[in-house]
Amino acid sequence: MRFTSEQRLDDGVVEREFTLGEIPGILWTPASASASAPVPLILLGHPPLGLRKMYPRLVARARHSAADGFATATIELPGSGDRPRWPAAERARADLRRAMDAGEPVSDEIVDALILPLVEKAVPEWQAALDALLSLPEIGGPVGYSGGVISIGIRLAVVEPRIVAAGFFAGSFVPRAMFEEARQVTIPLHVLLQWDDEGNDRQAALDLFDAFSSKEKSLHANMGGHTGVPQYAGDAAAQFFTRHLK
Repeated sequence: MRFTSEQRLDDGVVEREFTLGEIPGILWTPASASASAPVPLILLGHPPLGLRKMYPRLVARARHSAADGFATATIELPGSGDRPRWPAAERARADLRRAMDAGEPVSDEIVDALILPLVEKAVPEWQAALDALLSLPEIGGPVGYSGGVISIGIRLAVVEPRIVAAGFFAGSFVPRAMFEEARQVTIPLHVLLQWDDEGNDRQAALDLFDAFSSKEKSLHANMGGHTGVPQYAGDAAAQFFTRHLK
């Protein structure tokens, strides 16, 4: 991990951009973090729209978490932002847009082509980032995962024992194969669902929630579309992580 920039935000949060090989990322730490008082870590997931575009939302989440005493970090997803183009992913996104623009059902083939290769590429990168982040003296455990492409979160929850709690957003397409993996998830879960999400199959989201094997899992459904998540939903997620990471 190589840090490429550092700035202190007006609330004292330290923001550092880094690269991990070819992978760009950002780490935010609260002013209280130090080698003598390391803080828990939350990995901030996001959709494959690029860190530059997602930055305003990510930094807002990071500042909220820092106020609760957490460090947060995120990395650029494969094929997004300034990373090399990924032709297969771009074809899958084009197929998805054509189906949605035509008002046609999104086929399993499109969903599989869009999501499964992303999971296969992104999850090992998240694990490598976690290795590097936990080697920093100001970062301790435990670790949580929050938001982003839910299939990436599911895979991480299954294969990464250092992640002890996860907050998922049921707002992305989920391949059928991921439902079987969901049955292997046992960590505490906080799942957010926008009831009128125009791009999400509500029943599939409910079925996925039912598939999780976690003894503690809660579904928080709110009225409104994909971008209409109310502020208090974020507050509830913050309380979830405080319970499980502190």
